[in-house]
Amino acid sequence: MGVYRDPFEAFGSLSTEMWRACRLVVDTGIHVMGWTYEQARACFTGNTALADINIDTELARYIGAPGGAVAYKVGELRIVEIRRRAEQRLGDRFDIRAFHDLILAQGQVPLSMLDAIADRWIEAQLARAE
Repeated sequence: MGVYRDPFEAFGSLSTEMWRACRLVVDTGIHVMGWTYEQARACFTGNTALADINIDTELARYIGAPGGAVAYKVGELRIVEIRRRAEQRLGDRFDIRAFHDLILAQGQVPLSMLDAIADRWIEAQLARAE
């Protein structure tokens, strides 16, 4: 989108991506690999710019919610897939604001239901354009 004018400005975005990647590693490390708190903490400390208090908060969250980070990523990937499908089908008629409103208005729904809702929305947008 051309938002960042230099690498320093991009740092925040890259830092957030590293945090998200570490969440996946820590989530599976704790619940599948049997990592200790210290091992999980070391992953965050060595690979993110998070402050200690944020690391502790993240660890408490993922210890208490197995699969949470993985579920978040699966949902993100599905929404990106749905958006690409809408962009392809609607072309110039694709409205990112309307798409975001659609997705956010659904709240927490199963991804299969979100797919169906989005497909109906796409068809309605196509019908409106005719």
